[in-house]
Amino acid sequence: MKRAQAMNPQGGAALLLLVAVLGLGAASLLMNAFSRNGAETARQQRTLTALAQAREALIGFAAANGRLPRPAGSAVDGRERKDECASDADCSGYLPWVALGVAGLDAWGKVLRYSVTPEMSRAPIASVSAVANRVVLRRKAQGELAYVAGQAQCDVSAQCLPVVIFSQGKEGDGTAPSGIKLAKSGRGSIDEAANDVATTSFVTGNTADDMLAWITLPALYQRMRAARTLP
Repeated sequence: MKRAQAMNPQGGAALLLLVAVLGLGAASLLMNAFSRNGAETARQQRTLTALAQAREALIGFAAANGRLPRPAGSAVDGRERKDECASDADCSGYLPWVALGVAGLDAWGKVLRYSVTPEMSRAPIASVSAVANRVVLRRKAQGELAYVAGQAQCDVSAQCLPVVIFSQGKEGDGTAPSGIKLAKSGRGSIDEAANDVATTSFVTGNTADDMLAWITLPALYQRMRAARTLP
């Protein structure tokens, strides 16, 4: 009996050591998880900042030139394309970052995407008749789509958006500044795949991690009128 009692302190110490080791392992896992989440949050914040800078640069460009810029020549050429847009597809592509004087990349190293209403890319903009025709929708948890900006029918009396800018986020599609299409880092979604080739309608929310920004027509016209570049 006395011998058994003498061994108890050793057994207790071993148990405490095991608990400590397990605790350190769990703490390490938690720290790694928090570190990954923190890094991802930082990338999202940097991307939001890049989108905000692009948005302000676009408004400044329009105020100075009487129109919004056309998309970039390509993913490797940040100057705006030379030819005027003959269609909505012509006016959808990559942000013309050189023309705007911004970086043009999101925090995942993908070139920011850009889509502008063709009529808004030609000067002077006929403000009494031009129709902004870009829309943004959100995928709800139940799967249905709802308009966030714009509506099903865009016309002079019910304008939609003149321009949409977006990052393709961590998952899904994207293009590196070298022009190489990046491999999907996740499964992506049908909405992300649709945004990759979209010309007028763009989707955010639920399964899509694309980050979208846009300019409303009143905000655009207000700055242009203040600069006296809108007839």
